[in-house]
Amino acid sequence: MSFSVRRVPPPRSPLDGVPLDGSQCESDPAYEGDPARWYEEGLGWATVAGPPVGLVTGLRFDVLELPAEAGRAVLRRTGAGATGPVALVGRRMRLLVAAGSAEELPGLLDWLEWGGISLDLTAMGAGSRMTAPVPPGWSGSGAPGAAVWLRAPEPGRAVEPSLPALRPAERADGAVPCLVRLVAAAAAECHRVRLLGASARPTAQRLAFS
Repeated sequence: MSFSVRRVPPPRSPLDGVPLDGSQCESDPAYEGDPARWYEEGLGWATVAGPPVGLVTGLRFDVLELPAEAGRAVLRRTGAGATGPVALVGRRMRLLVAAGSAEELPGLLDWLEWGGISLDLTAMGAGSRMTAPVPPGWSGSGAPGAAVWLRAPEPGRAVEPSLPALRPAERADGAVPCLVRLVAAAAAECHRVRLLGASARPTAQRLAFS
């Protein structure tokens, strides 16, 4: 896959000692109607021109993608401290993880004894992109099927410390976002959703022919 990546500056420093947060970006007229700038200048993330605007994976983060039902169960099981930013796109959930994690996923699944099992758990890494969710609070974030943030990144603050990784570093709040634990929970919930879906199909078929 090939696409043109826009060069971006590093994240901006806080102004006058006040951290740059999402609400400040939303109220800045310079960002109005331009989500690419919100990502490029507020977060230092590389984007791909749209529509829709894309976020380049494999540079600052990779993405785990799974069914939304499984993703919600993972978030309940692991808690807020175990994940980084989380996005929802229709019936799919995307969990941001440390760059390089996509390459580790097959080996992790084998090590966790999920290898060879259809889980509907995939990853996006180097050479891929994800649809950029509408920045929080912007108009259009409530459109059906639109990509939205469930846990949004904070402009002006590095995202890497919050991302699950194979060798996680303990954060200031004491949380340790571990990729192995996240993948283990995601695999179990994806398998559960798949089994529930398979058991429901025969019932639906019987009702259709009764």
